[in-house]
Amino acid sequence: MDINYIVLLDCSVGEVIKIRLSAEEKIESEKYDDFSEFLETLEDKYGFHLNCCSWMSCEVLSERSY
Repeated sequence: MDINYIVLLDCSVGEVIKIRLSAEEKIESEKYDDFSEFLETLEDKYGFHLNCCSWMSCEVLSERSY
């Protein structure tokens, strides 16, 4: 699966964070055996703390709001 998006649920502040990975970030992510180690490198750039978040990765992002 080609990962284009990361969606994080930050339970500490009740925030949903959606990240569309750049071409450079996709290439960089492939250097890691564990994808969560790559996510740790994005914490400062996107302002989240992985230890407070649940996350998922996806190729195509689809959303529903009620």
